[in-house]
Order: sequence, then structure tokens, then C-alpha cells
Amino acid sequence: MMRIAYFGPQGTFTEQAARALAPGEDLTPYETVRLAMQAVRDGGADAACVPIENSVEGVVPTTLDALSDGDPLVAVAEAILPIHFSVLTRPGGGEVRTVASHPHALAQVRAWLEANLPEATPVAASSTAAAAVGVVEGDFDAAVSAPVAIEHYPLEELATGVADVRDAQTRFLMVRRPGHLPEPTGADRTSIVAAADNRTGTLSELLVELAGRGINLTRIDARPTRSNFGEYRFFIDFEGHLAEPRIVDALKALRRRCHLRFLGSHPRADEIAATIGPGNANQDFLAAQAWVDAVLKGEGA
Repeated sequence: MMRIAYFGPQGTFTEQAARALAPGEDLTPYETVRLAMQAVRDGGADAACVPIENSVEGVVPTTLDALSDGDPLVAVAEAILPIHFSVLTRPGGGEVRTVASHPHALAQVRAWLEANLPEATPVAASSTAAAAVGVVEGDFDAAVSAPVAIEHYPLEELATGVADVRDAQTRFLMVRRPGHLPEPTGADRTSIVAAADNRTGTLSELLVELAGRGINLTRIDARPTRSNFGEYRFFIDFEGHLAEPRIVDALKALRRRCHLRFLGSHPRADEIAATIGPGNANQDFLAAQAWVDAVLKGEGA
């Protein structure tokens, strides 16, 4: 049985995603995204499930930072969940003066709270489940939580199916230590982080390497390197798999222009996977896998 760390405590959307990505496996909650990923680096877990982006609030900065720091981890799978919340209170209810949740969750129910609990003060918590724990312990009057939280805590639903944006979604990654990657499906996503010199045209040069090879970007975000003011790392997702010659050719070109960290190639959750077809796909895949393994060890060119 695999040991799966996830951003907890029990009762988060990340637990729901971990259940979907690793059914029947041993799930262990960790207090923060960074601790869940560190458990994988330290060997305490085989993989970690963490949130990466939300369709309303954007990326999860702590996940991006944890991916770019420390020993390499690679994404091997993803899940996209619809996000609808439950508002939980202690049995018997009472006046709701404080409502706690993760800041991303509070932002996604702001209009509902203003309409239904206008006198309540929103309070930030480390996770939606931590907010539920706070209600149990008497720290808050209500929590905006994932529906699964009701399975873990002795609370009642004041409301359920709550969301200002009805089709809001969050994408989650399953990450593990570098090793054999998932084989290509024809509907895949490759992720990298690139740290380039702070000079005119740097980002444009990187994007040209992708556009010139017909590679479609699906996401790009910038995070500060935290070393020098004005220096950033670029987190880039694009369609395609390392098995494709154009993808590995682009990565080699990017590596000549910047410091590059490979974050994985895996099937996309928002696409129906198609067979990549016969031919040299497996041979290309094995060659690309060997190149990435060498790069991660600091040997590749």
C-alpha cells in the first residue's frame, strides 16, 4: 500500500482529491502544503497530493514555492474538483459572529456571506478543515469547509452547496520523487519552472522557444526568487509530453537560456486522453526520460 501525504487536516478538498487519485491507499494529513511535500522528500511518504490552482482565485503560491525549493519533485497525476462549500456550526447553532476558512475559500463565498451572514466577521484559517476544528474547539462560530468535513467532525450543516461562482474548480497534483514518468496519452501536460536573468527580453526569449515549436501554453505565473528584488521564477505549464521530440527539444533549448527545473509530464484532467499512436513514441519517451534523469542529477546538457 502506498503512503500518500496530503494537505490536511482531515476534511479538506485535498483529501477528496487524494481519494480520487489514490483510491484505497494509506492517506496521512499534514498541516501545510510544504510539510506534505517534505514528507515525500524525506521518504516518509511515497507521494503527496496538493492544490495547485483555483479557477476563481488563481494559483496556490505555497505550492509553487514548495515545488521550486528543495530536492526535485515531479507531478505524475492531477485531478480537478468542482468546489462547493458547506457552512458548518456546532450542534444547536446559535448566533454566528465569526466565520473561519482558508482565504481562498472565503474569497469564493464572499457574496453568500454578505447576503446570509452580514454580521459575521470572516477569519482566515490555515485550511478549510482547520476552520472546522476551530468551530469544534469553540474558537469560531462557523466554518466554510469542504463537504467531506462533516464526516470527520461533530458539526451540523447550516448551509451546503455554497459558492459565488457555480462552476468554480480547483486542480490538484500528485507529486513524488523523480522516477519513471507516466506514459504519454495524447492529452498531457508538462510543467517547468524557469529562472532567467533579469534583463530586457528574457521572458520573450523563453516563450519564443515554445511558440516556435507549436507548443500551447496553458498557464504561466511568476514568483519572486526571494534572493534579489525584481528577480522572478516563471512557472509554465504547456500541452504535450516529454515523449514528444518537440517537447524535449524545447526543454533543451530553454535550459541553454536559463536555470530550468522539470516538474513533470502527466495526463491532463481536463481532457479526454487519446492514444498517442504507434511508431517511435516509446523510444522517444525512454530517451527523453534518460535526459531528464541526467538533468535532475546535474549531468545533462
